[in-house]
Amino acid sequence: MADINPGFGKELKKFGAFDFNACYNCGNCTAVCSLSTEEDSFPREMLRFSVLGLKDDIKSSLKPWLCYYCGECSTHCPQTANPGELMMSLRRWLTAEYDWTKLSGLLYRSLPLTISAFILLAIVVLGFSINEKFNPETIMLFGHNFELLAIVMVLVLILLPNIIRMWWFIILKPKIKIPLSKYFTGLWELILHMFTQKRALDCDDNKFRWFEHFVLVLGYLGLLFTTVVLDWFSSDNLVVIVFGYLLSIVVFIVTIDFVWRRFRKSGEISKYSRPSDWMFVIWLFLMGFSAFMVRLFIDTGLIVNNFWMYIFHLTILVQWALIIVPFGKWTHFLYRSFAVYFAKIKG
Repeated sequence: MADINPGFGKELKKFGAFDFNACYNCGNCTAVCSLSTEEDSFPREMLRFSVLGLKDDIKSSLKPWLCYYCGECSTHCPQTANPGELMMSLRRWLTAEYDWTKLSGLLYRSLPLTISAFILLAIVVLGFSINEKFNPETIMLFGHNFELLAIVMVLVLILLPNIIRMWWFIILKPKIKIPLSKYFTGLWELILHMFTQKRALDCDDNKFRWFEHFVLVLGYLGLLFTTVVLDWFSSDNLVVIVFGYLLSIVVFIVTIDFVWRRFRKSGEISKYSRPSDWMFVIWLFLMGFSAFMVRLFIDTGLIVNNFWMYIFHLTILVQWALIIVPFGKWTHFLYRSFAVYFAKIKG
């Protein structure tokens, strides 16, 4: 028998949830949801689990990740229980539950702690630069090596163990038996969804938002490949240089639109932005913008006298790699992709 925990609501509100206890189980949210089926009737089920505090049932469910927050459920809720934002809050809470370091939960619940972490990393970068006497060659080489090392270390030490924990909660702990062959035959679904998030196209009125996300994912991954593998800042290859410019422009143009929508609170998804939402889009914008400016200063011969721009870029890069990617909203991209994969092999 599941343990009922009514106090779970207080815990969940720290992750952004509103008064979901206002829900009287009318079913409007499920009725209007484009992704809800007879097998997957959400978000109503997640509302009931949250009200009752059924943590284990929530942790074993893929439904929070299979929601793309089109906002229809919240728009049609007669009690303003805001089921769409609840699903978003559950994703934040699940991110904290998957994280073996527990840092995700601490950062989601405490804005002062998050700001302190960002400031600390900025001080570390500045201190390193002062110690190296702002030597461009040394610091830029460090920046390139840091990107390579950070990708490997964050993946191996944090993200991979967290994915294993997610697998444990969803597949192993509920004792769901899945043939080994299914793990391999379902890999295409993981790869396809990781790059395209194509399931979001099933949501009504979500086509443009999906397209923006698709372009942003390609732009971000392309810029990462260009700076890390092709070493954009040191390359003399014209094709690589132009390609890097185009990708950085794509990243900051799309993120400008995201920031503007959140600022205007345009659409249900942008009405209740949490600090993690703002930091994700703003830091992604700053990544693209600062990378563009650094390369521009290099090509115009101004980088030595304006090396502060690279220091700024490196600071953004370090904060992004050590806070936002392993512990912030970036992980939602990863967990959602694996959720679709798990749903496929379970199906």
